[in-house]
Amino acid sequence: MKITKIDTYLMQVGGPLAPAPGMPQQGYGEGGDFGGSRNWLFVKIHTDEGIHGVGECSGWPKVIETAVRDLSHILIGEDPAHIDRLWNKMLTSMMGHGVLGTVGGGALTGIEMALWDIKGKALGQPVWNLLGGRFRDRIRVYGHAKTPSRADELLGLGYTGIKVGFTGKVDIDTVFAMREHIGFDIDLMVDAHGPPWMTVQDAILVGREFEQLDLLFYEDPVAPENLDALARVRDAVSVPLAAGERVANIWGMLPYIERDLVDVIQPDTGRAGGITQMRKMAAMAESHFITMAPHSGSLGPVAEYAALHVMATIPNALMLERLEFDWAGRDAVVTPPLKVVDGHLKVPDAPGLGVDIVIDEIVKYPSQRNVRAIAGDTGTTYEIGTASELPYFQTRFKRGSSLRRGRR
Repeated sequence: MKITKIDTYLMQVGGPLAPAPGMPQQGYGEGGDFGGSRNWLFVKIHTDEGIHGVGECSGWPKVIETAVRDLSHILIGEDPAHIDRLWNKMLTSMMGHGVLGTVGGGALTGIEMALWDIKGKALGQPVWNLLGGRFRDRIRVYGHAKTPSRADELLGLGYTGIKVGFTGKVDIDTVFAMREHIGFDIDLMVDAHGPPWMTVQDAILVGREFEQLDLLFYEDPVAPENLDALARVRDAVSVPLAAGERVANIWGMLPYIERDLVDVIQPDTGRAGGITQMRKMAAMAESHFITMAPHSGSLGPVAEYAALHVMATIPNALMLERLEFDWAGRDAVVTPPLKVVDGHLKVPDAPGLGVDIVIDEIVKYPSQRNVRAIAGDTGTTYEIGTASELPYFQTRFKRGSSLRRGRR
């Protein structure tokens, strides 16, 4: 079998597209936390035997599409069965451009994912069976909620894990209100990522407030570039920590594991480097008694399928992130769509990944923008008067109220 062609399909995700500052309203996209920036990039690899495989890339999809097309020149004519050799061929072909980041990682991921899909179809086996078999036939998922009503919707679907996120503006009172609403039989997580990122001392103060909530994990309390800051939070706070969604490949994840900086690693299934890389990360984490809960916050449905295969085959799987109430078109771009039952997703049994893309739906939403429209100076993200400065990290003001419970 030989690879004959690699196609890419880039799409804008969501409803009315939030305009960039000073720009008119345009087309479709998604506002909210994504600020109209959300794109999905799917890859389809064709072979001379009529078998094709699909994958998904994240990490800056609009840019990664160019990377995938560039890499296709060294893959045409190759046997798709030799996945690891082809991965290394792509890696070494890119090394002249510098240290591999999430753009390169995203390109490798989508292609490698599609190669596993081809191999499974050719052998008539689901990918999880080619990876050594499965520990479990369904994967526990957790969802996102900031209000009691949204939490109740998730609980009604059998969810037993809920995550509260705050981007920029620390929102301790909402986290405490959520814990009070759902009780202590439901696992609660907090995502504290920027921008703006918290300073070390702010992250510590917030983490100490959370100690009484019995969180499953406290995610991304400080910027990912500063691992020494994460170590300081680790030493000062008695709350499990999680991080790692913004790095690619085993070398990017290594310090989180080797330095025991976290209790949970969160590789992004679309930019971690591929299915094999994620299983290697899981094995590295297992040796340090660290669990894995893959990031899925901005991903499309193909990467979600890949995550299920990985999670089925590792002993230290925690749970999988899921946007249950995502854009309504999510289920239309793949077949079959996934459905949560009793708070779990079933591991597919069909050959390969068990999913295919619906091209006629994808092409209805051509990409318009893949960078975020920054919100105005409303005080909901940046401190009042600083939004035009666009700080990457920021000390919070009014610390006695903003970083403490019930002092607003």
